Amino acid sequence: MTAVPPRGLRERLEDTRRRLEDDVDLWVSSAGGSGGPYLVPLSFLWDGTALLVSTPRASVTGRNLLADGRVRVGLGPTRDVVIVDGAAEPVDVADLGEERADAFAAKTGFDPRALDQPYQYFRIRPRRVQAWREADELAGRTLMSDGVWLG
Repeated sequence: MTAVPPRGLRERLEDTRRRLEDDVDLWVSSAGGSGGPYLVPLSFLWDGTALLVSTPRASVTGRNLLADGRVRVGLGPTRDVVIVDGAAEPVDVADLGEERADAFAAKTGFDPRALDQPYQYFRIRPRRVQAWREADELAGRTLMSDGVWLG
């Protein structure tokens, strides 16, 4: 195995932004009520400032995010991970707009508007973003703090 030197801030920012633009799926961790923490895979759309996800309103994740909008999201494999801590806010489809809902459906391959079960969209605004590949990248892994990109 060839050793790869740790990435600097600029390269990590570029790689992370590319992952946000290109990836389709992520892991969403939420907690709320008496159910405790919950982890689920969801598809997403990145608009340059926030992640858009959708899940059944009555699901554990939907209920958790409605009760407590704190959320942690993981993208990528364990050896090239991006972790996003943020705040999820519910967005009704009427407030989302047809253009954004169409973009979500096109990117993710499913359209919650076409389903019988009521789905809820959530806009996740990042507060902290971290990215690292191996232990040698743990130092400097924070790329966003208090909602502001570093560098």
